[in-house]
Amino acid sequence: MNTLLAWTLVFHILGIVFWLGSLLAVTHILATDADAESEEVHDALNRLEGKLFKGIAHPGAIITVISGGVLISTNPQYYAHAAWFHVKLFLVVILIALDVITYIRARAFHAGKITLRRKECMMLHGGIALMFIGILVMVLIRPF
Repeated sequence: MNTLLAWTLVFHILGIVFWLGSLLAVTHILATDADAESEEVHDALNRLEGKLFKGIAHPGAIITVISGGVLISTNPQYYAHAAWFHVKLFLVVILIALDVITYIRARAFHAGKITLRRKECMMLHGGIALMFIGILVMVLIRPF
């Protein structure tokens, strides 16, 4: 493996760790925030969620997508015909959608426009975790 490809893979994996780790943390914190009765706790968790989204999760998503595009460009013919890769991309699209849904719901919750329930936050948490597991299976086992 050449050096540029190796570094691109390192950035891809780091981006995934930042993105998914932060999303999983945010959904768990949102679940706690949904149950919080104290305005002080609510404000503190709101700031933490914002920092995780803007400072770690979304930059991680950008790094992941850009480095993934670079990795695909190294062998586009292979990836165009790899069924496992198409499933992986589909799961990534769902993961992006879950990220957007989580972000929009969190903003609306903190603006007082909606009420979040712990169960909803934990369902988002579980969906994100399932997408990650599916992506790992596609990449590491390549069942198709």
